Amino acid sequence: MPSSKSTYDLPSRAPSPLVKEEHIEYDFVGKLQNLKYEYRDDIRDRAALEKNFREKFEALNRVKLTEAEFARLLDEIVTPDVYTAAKTLRSINAFTRDDGTPLNFTLVNIKDWCKNHFEVIHQVRINTDYSHHRYDVLILINGVPCAQIELKTLGMNPRRAMEQIVEYKHDPGNGYTKTLLCFMQLFIVSNRDRTYYFANNNARHFAFNADERFLPIYEFASEDNSKITQLDEFAEHFLKKCDLGRTISRYMVLLAGEQKLMIMRPYQVYAVQHIVECIDEDNGNGYIWHTTGSGKTLTSFKASTLLKENDHIHKCVFVVDRKDLDRQTREEFNKFQEGCVEENTNTAALVRRLLSDDYAAKVIVTTIQKLGLALDENSKRNKQQKKDGKATFKEQLAPLSDKRIVFIFDECHRSQFGDNHDAIKNFFPKAQLFGFTGTPIFEKNATVKQFEGEEGQLRTTEDIFQKQLHAYTITHAIEDANVLRFHVDYFKPEGKNPPKAGEALTKRAVIDAILAKHDTATANRRFNAVLATASINDAIEYHGLFQSLQEAKQKADPAFVPLNIACVFSPPAEGNPDVKQIQEDLPQEKLDNEKDPEEKKKALKAILASYNTRYGTNHTINEFDLYYQDVQKRIKDHQWPNADYPAAKKIDITIVVDMLLTGFDSKYLNTLYVDKNLKYHGLIQAFSRTNRVLNGTKPYGNILDFRQQQANVDAAIALFSGEKSGEEARTIWLVDKAPVVIQKLDAAVTKLADFMQSQGLACTPDAVHSLKGDDARAAFIKNFKEVQRLKTQLVEFHRNLTHLAQ
Repeated sequence: MPSSKSTYDLPSRAPSPLVKEEHIEYDFVGKLQNLKYEYRDDIRDRAALEKNFREKFEALNRVKLTEAEFARLLDEIVTPDVYTAAKTLRSINAFTRDDGTPLNFTLVNIKDWCKNHFEVIHQVRINTDYSHHRYDVLILINGVPCAQIELKTLGMNPRRAMEQIVEYKHDPGNGYTKTLLCFMQLFIVSNRDRTYYFANNNARHFAFNADERFLPIYEFASEDNSKITQLDEFAEHFLKKCDLGRTISRYMVLLAGEQKLMIMRPYQVYAVQHIVECIDEDNGNGYIWHTTGSGKTLTSFKASTLLKENDHIHKCVFVVDRKDLDRQTREEFNKFQEGCVEENTNTAALVRRLLSDDYAAKVIVTTIQKLGLALDENSKRNKQQKKDGKATFKEQLAPLSDKRIVFIFDECHRSQFGDNHDAIKNFFPKAQLFGFTGTPIFEKNATVKQFEGEEGQLRTTEDIFQKQLHAYTITHAIEDANVLRFHVDYFKPEGKNPPKAGEALTKRAVIDAILAKHDTATANRRFNAVLATASINDAIEYHGLFQSLQEAKQKADPAFVPLNIACVFSPPAEGNPDVKQIQEDLPQEKLDNEKDPEEKKKALKAILASYNTRYGTNHTINEFDLYYQDVQKRIKDHQWPNADYPAAKKIDITIVVDMLLTGFDSKYLNTLYVDKNLKYHGLIQAFSRTNRVLNGTKPYGNILDFRQQQANVDAAIALFSGEKSGEEARTIWLVDKAPVVIQKLDAAVTKLADFMQSQGLACTPDAVHSLKGDDARAAFIKNFKEVQRLKTQLVEFHRNLTHLAQ
C-alpha cells in the first residue's frame, strides 16, 4: 500500500513566523487537504511518481502490466510535444501488450473527471540525464501530474516564478520532456497575495521575450469580474477537485492549426455555463454582452461543442450575417478543431446538413441570409424548386419544426432585427436563441422600428433575446489589459470660427492634417490607419484628393514618401446576392448606391484600376469580394517588417464608409481618422478597430476626430461602460493627457525618494544595493516600477501624441 498521510503533519521544525515561501507552501498544501485532496508525502522523486501512476493506471484500466510492458508504455506516452501529450490525456489510446493483444486505455476517467483520484505532492525532485529540478507543489489526477504550483515569498513578484518555469522548460532533457511531467496542463504561480495561472505549451508559444506576446496569463475572477488573487480564496474557487477537472476537460481548447493549448478566461467560462444551463433547463433565450476583442468566437465555439454532446439537442446552428464573417468564423472554428465545421456554399447544402443525422453535421455555421432564403417561399431558390417539380427548401425542413435546435447569433445587434430573425423564430417554435454582442442595443441607441398596428416600437437586444446572461464590458477588458485604452484627439483648425460639433471641415484641411500627423500617430508607419468617411461620394473625393495632394507634395519635396492609400466601399448590388448580403450591415453604402449607381460603379472601377497598378493585382468590380479580401490581407500584412515585406506592398490608410468599421481585427491597425458623425454602438465599434493588444510599442488606440464629437464619445462611454460610470469610466477608457501624467510622475518620484529616505539611504542607483531584506527590496521594486511606467507613458505620449495635440 502506498504511504499516505490523512493530515499534513507539521515538519520537525515549524516554519518561522515570517511569511516565507515554505510557510506559504505549508498552508497551501493544508488548504488542498481541506478540499479533499489526498496528501502523498511519500512521492518525492521520479521513481515514486511513476510507481503511483502505474497503480492508478492499472486500476482504471483493469489490467496488470508486466515490468517490460510498463516501461514500454511510458516510452510510448511520454513525449516532449505538449500538444500531443494533451491529446493523449483526453483520448482513448491504443497499446499492444507483450502477447500481441490490444489494450485500449485512458490515463484518466475522461467520461467523468470528478471520479478520478486527486492527490497533492510537494518538493518533488525529478532527475533526468541533464537536469535536476525540484517542484514546489504538483496536483496529480489519477497519478498524472496535471497542474504545477510555484510559490514565492510574500512581496516577491510572481513573475519570478513564471521565469523559473520557463527556465526549467528550456533546460535540455528536462522533466517536462522526459517524464510524466510532459502531461502538465496548467501552471499556477503565487506569492500568496497575487495568483496567476496559464496553460502549458510548446516552446514557440511559451517563452519570455521583449514583446511578451508568448503567453496569455490570467487572474481568476468572479462573475462580476472582481479579481480573486489571494491564494486560499483562489484555491477555494478554482482548485476544488471537480472544478479543476472541468477546467482541464471542458474549458481548455486544443488549437489543432497552431498545435497550441488555450485556456478560457473566467468570463468566457461563465458565459458558456449560462448558455448550457439555460438549455438544460429549457429556460428561453438570452444574450451575452462580451466586448469587441474579448474572444467571443472561442466562447461560442466551446458552447457549440458542449451542446454537440447534448442528446436532447438536434442541431446547434451558429449564425453570422455576412459572407466574410461566415468564412472567417468557419475558419476560426476549424482552427480550434480541424474539420469540425464544413463549408456550405449554398442554400441546398445548408438544408442537406440541417436534415442530416450525421454527428459531424450537428454544428453548422451559416449566414442568416442563407437561412432566411431557405425559409422564404418567395425566394428565387424556392420558386426554382417548385418550377423543377421538387419540394421547396421550406417544405423539406418541415420535419425540423418540432425539433430542439439551438441558434447562436454572432453580433446579434445587426440584421437579426429583421424579417429573417422573425422567420427563424416562427418556423422553429422549440428553438432556443442566443446572441453575442459587444455593443447591445438599449432603448437609448435603438434605431430600428417594429410596427404593430399604428404604434411604432423600438427593438432592443432584450426585446429579441429576452434576457442578459452575462456581461464583460469594454471597461472590464481595458482593466484586464485584454484591449487597449483610447487616446481621442479632437482636431481644431486655427481661425476665429471653429466648427461646431458634427460639422465637417474641408477635405483639404483633413488631408493636410493627416499628412502632417500620420507618421507620428503610427510610430513612423509601423502601424496603419482607417479614414472613416460619411458617404461613398466623400470616399471617392478623398481618394482622388490624396492622390493629387501627395503628388504635389512630392514635387515640392523629393524626400517626401507618399502614403499608400486604398479605398473600399461596396458597389451597387444590381441583384448580386453576394453584394446584397454584404450590404445588410452597410446602411450608408446601401443608401448611397441607390442614387446614381452608374457613377458609383465608374468611380469604384477607377479606384480598382489605381489599386491594381499600385499592387500588381487584377481585381474587377464583378469579383468585389476578392478585392475586399485583398485589402484586409494587406492591412494585416503590416505586421511584417519592411525588410521582410516591402512597404510598397502594404496599405497605410484605408478610406472607408461602413466597411471595416465592424468585425475586422488587426493588431497593426492603431489609428482611426474620423470624418463622419458616429453615435453609441457605431462609435464604439469603429473606435474598437484600433485597440487590439500587441505589445509595448502599441500603448493605446489613436482616434483623431475631425467632427468635434466629444459629447458623443462621452455618451457612448456612459452607455457601454457597464457598472462603472461618469468620470470613473472615462478614466479607465481614455489615456491621461500629458499634464496629468507629469503630475503622477512627480508624485511617484517623490514617493520613491521618501521610501529610500525611510531606509536611511539616498535616492541614487548605488544606494539600491544597500537595501536590506526581501520586504525592502520588494517595496523598492514596486515604487521604481511605477516611476518607470509613468515615464514610459510620458515618452510614448510625446512620441505619438505631441504632434497630434498641436
